[in-house]
Amino acid sequence: MPQTETEVRHEDWDGRDLSGQVHTGVGFADVDMTEVTNDGGVFTGCTFADVQFNVSVHTNAAFLNCTFTRCSFFDARFTACKLVGCTFDRCTFSLVKVEGGDWSFVGLPGADLSSASFVGVRMREADLTGVRGEGGTLRDLDLSGASLNHANLSGCDLRGCDLSSLDPTNVDLRGAVIGWEQAVQLMTALGLDVRPD
Repeated sequence: MPQTETEVRHEDWDGRDLSGQVHTGVGFADVDMTEVTNDGGVFTGCTFADVQFNVSVHTNAAFLNCTFTRCSFFDARFTACKLVGCTFDRCTFSLVKVEGGDWSFVGLPGADLSSASFVGVRMREADLTGVRGEGGTLRDLDLSGASLNHANLSGCDLRGCDLSSLDPTNVDLRGAVIGWEQAVQLMTALGLDVRPD
């Protein structure tokens, strides 16, 4: 948990424009950030506990080394945002849409991403242990070095993802959608000798 220097508690920020704002070492607790807009805002070393980010829109924003606990992101949108080193604990991500950006070193263990959409996101060395992504969309992701142990990706659209760090023996991939190159990659990971006909 980052060490915070100031706190914002029990406030209603519903619909605020946070564009360009800079917050460092701030603890946000029970704050309503529903429908906020955030173009280029930067949050560094902040903590968010029981914060509502529902229907919020974030563009070119940055959350660096922040911690989110019991936060709701219903129908939130992140476009070209940086969330490097952030940790999410018991948060909900229903209908979240993430396009582009850098989420490397993010911690999402056990997160339910079954209705979420992550497209074109850099997620190097992310902790996705036990992630529940059944039927979700995780496309064109850089997952190099990511931990996917015991993840449920059944029925998930994984086309274009780097699956080099995925162990197909401890990830549920039933019905997942992948491309030909990924299929060869997974077969090789299983120890098969893949050759042309």
